[in-house]
Amino acid sequence: MLPRDGQPVRFLLPYAKKNVLHAPKGCTPALDSLVSQFIKEGVIFVGVVGKDCSQIEDTIDEICVGDGSNAYDMLTSSHPEESLEQAITFARSLTGEFSGEIQIVELS
Repeated sequence: MLPRDGQPVRFLLPYAKKNVLHAPKGCTPALDSLVSQFIKEGVIFVGVVGKDCSQIEDTIDEICVGDGSNAYDMLTSSHPEESLEQAITFARSLTGEFSGEIQIVELS
């Protein structure tokens, strides 16, 4: 379902604890609010793939740390020069507290 502006509708379901963030257009203004929602919902892993994925990973880390007074612990990774499928394979390989199903999230 697409609204009039052509952007996908996000239904009010929680994010998985483990996510692969696909960024085909690179960093967008939506990143800050997306990461805030990840934190609110208890996401513990985000792997980033796509344009400027290393910079996006750094930004996620900075948002999680904030001013340091209430840092949020989230494992992140970036996958430059890798396909979405390779990033998914990496996410699936995580074990222990990071095991479980993954969700693909597109940054738009």
